[in-house]
Amino acid sequence: MKLCSLALPSLALGLAMISSAQTAAPPPTKVGIIHIQNAILGTKDGQKALQDLEARSAPKKKELEKRQGDILALQEQLNKSSNVGGEEAKQKLMREIDQKKKAFSRDVDDAQADLDQENQKVLNELGGRIMAVLDKYSNDNGYTLILDVSNQQTSPVLFAASGIDVTREIIALYDKNAPGMTSVPPVKPGAVSPVKPGSTPAPKPAAPPTATPPPAAPKPGGVK
Repeated sequence: MKLCSLALPSLALGLAMISSAQTAAPPPTKVGIIHIQNAILGTKDGQKALQDLEARSAPKKKELEKRQGDILALQEQLNKSSNVGGEEAKQKLMREIDQKKKAFSRDVDDAQADLDQENQKVLNELGGRIMAVLDKYSNDNGYTLILDVSNQQTSPVLFAASGIDVTREIIALYDKNAPGMTSVPPVKPGAVSPVKPGSTPAPKPAAPPTATPPPAAPKPGGVK
C-alpha cells in the first residue's frame, strides 16, 4: 500500500510538468512584408511631395526637350545632305551636332544627379515617419518580423502570400494620423524629368513612382 501511495504523487507531478511545458510553448511567428518605397510615396504627403517635385522640374524639362529636338533636327538635316553639298559643310555640321550632344549629355547627367538627390530627400524625410507607424503597427498586431521587398534584386524573399503584405495598411494608418507636411524639400532648378530622345513618354506604373528620370543623351557617335 505504501508503494501505491508513493506512485500517485509521482504521476501527478509528471502530469503537471507536461501541462507546464504545453503552456510555455512560444506563439507562432507572425511575418509580414512591405514595399517601403511604395508605402512612403503612396501616402498623401508622399504624393504631394512628388507632385511638387514634378511641377518645379517642368521648366527645365521643357528646356531640355527643346534642345533634344534641335539636335534631332540637325541630325535629319545631315542625313538629307549626305549626297548633296560639299564635304567641308558636312564636317562643320557634324562638329556642331557633336558639340551639342556633349553639352546636352552633361546637362542630363547634372539633372539626373539633382533629381536623385531631391527624391532621396523626400524618402528620408517621410521614411522616419513611416517607420514609426510601422513599428507601432507591428507591436499592436503581434508581428515578429516584417521584411522590405521594395528592391527585388537584394530582397531574400522569393515568395510571399498576398495576405501578409501590410503596405496598404501602413499607408492608411499614416494618412489617418499624419497632420500633413508643412513644407516640401526645395527642388533645384536642374531636377528634371524629360523623355528619352526620339521616344514618347513611358506611362507611369501603377505603384507610386519616384520622379521620372531625365533621358539618356544621344550618343556622340550616333551620326556618321
